[in-house]
Amino acid sequence: MIKITIQTGGLIVLLWVLVGHFVLGWFNNNINSKTPQSQRSGSAAAADSEDQSCFCHLTGVLDDCFCDIESIDVFNNFKIYPSIQKLLERDYFRYYRVNLKRPCPFWPDDGHCAIKDCQVEPCPESKIPVGIKAGNYNKYSQAANSVSEIEECEQVHELGAINNTLSNQSKQAFADWARHDDAQDHFCELDDETSPDFEYVDLLLNPERYTGYKGPSAWRVWNSIYEENCFKPRSVYRPLNPLAPSRGDDDGEGFYNWLEGLCLEKRVFYRLISGLHSSINIHLCAAYLLDEGWGRAVWGPNVREFRTRFDPAETKGEGTRRLKNLYFLYLIELRALSKVAPYFERTIVNLYTGRAQEDAATKELLLRIFNAAKAFPMHFDEKSMFAGQKIEAKTLKEEFRLHFKNISRIMDCVGCSKCRLWGKLQTQGLGTALKILFSEKEIKNLPENSPSKGFQLTRQEIVALLNAFGRLSTSIKEVHNFRTLLNDVR
Repeated sequence: MIKITIQTGGLIVLLWVLVGHFVLGWFNNNINSKTPQSQRSGSAAAADSEDQSCFCHLTGVLDDCFCDIESIDVFNNFKIYPSIQKLLERDYFRYYRVNLKRPCPFWPDDGHCAIKDCQVEPCPESKIPVGIKAGNYNKYSQAANSVSEIEECEQVHELGAINNTLSNQSKQAFADWARHDDAQDHFCELDDETSPDFEYVDLLLNPERYTGYKGPSAWRVWNSIYEENCFKPRSVYRPLNPLAPSRGDDDGEGFYNWLEGLCLEKRVFYRLISGLHSSINIHLCAAYLLDEGWGRAVWGPNVREFRTRFDPAETKGEGTRRLKNLYFLYLIELRALSKVAPYFERTIVNLYTGRAQEDAATKELLLRIFNAAKAFPMHFDEKSMFAGQKIEAKTLKEEFRLHFKNISRIMDCVGCSKCRLWGKLQTQGLGTALKILFSEKEIKNLPENSPSKGFQLTRQEIVALLNAFGRLSTSIKEVHNFRTLLNDVR
């Protein structure tokens, strides 16, 4: 009896839904019949064209690799993004140590941005987990802290005995050699860990978002990066460069013809920088200051700002290229995560904060992200780079490294402290990813239960690597969100 009643009730509901849809459709058709067909189709087409112009060409296979944008969207938004957000809330990854007071090495300091949203609130050391601030900055496990502290004591004793017989000039030479050896695999200029200006920053309390920092000071930073460090001659003009002489109606084809004529490595370099720039711009559009009324700031997505930076109609076609370079950069850093997984899978690496239970959970979550990265089927093939004759390839790789290292130094010229913080972090994260991609042999030969002399990551590099990738993951997700917002507007 109950079964018959349920089936009958279900049939009645189904019939009601069908009748409702019929009536609604009839009503809409009658209303629409009063509007000329040409007017309806024309306005609809105009709305589609206007609101989807940012994305109409953002599809298909990316240049210089065999991955399509749609696959990256699905993989990131459903698999990676939720996990990486949880990981970056963990204590190990939320505290970043940085020197935001280093002077600009390339031009006189413009002075720091006075806007309140440009400021960074440092974190008192009393709030930093004891395992993070104890010992040297590159210790990331309890065992490493214990073993290396003994080794350091022995080294200090031995060097003390030796240094008594050395001249000051010889001591300086030894120090220079040590720094040179340490810097051979680094793609970034590292902050001096002994500086009194070095301080911890809680990244969750200092989020990357629009601060109002813009104009000639900001343009000069990016202009220096593109014009002086992307292997570009001054005779080739980058599209939409606000500091370049007016080029009339130049659509940038000359620049892109030049770019396509470059070798793969130099082309990749430009696309990495453009992708980083695009990612930062998306963060500013997605976390824009919408309202300051009643003493409470409201942050959220600004569709108008997004269109200004990425709509092809407003950027002479540049917007789509910028977004594609973002996806390209995402693939590069995703590949680095898949390659470095064996380094973290060793038992010696514990992501040490001094809280054993939290440390274990953090590592488990990190390994899940690495496993997802390894399972992605369309990785960028880094072996296609620096694959020519050994001497030429080595020279090109060193030139590539030094150009990127110079860009990391330019980040000390950013006048907004919060922009400088996130610029330095994301640059160091990308530099760490490049270091990983070109250290395949060293990673394969890692010992299971002891630190490796051939390949090592400091805690700074680990935090920067995952936070930088988290920023890219957020950018891909925000592109999807802006697509939805543009549909809603339509």
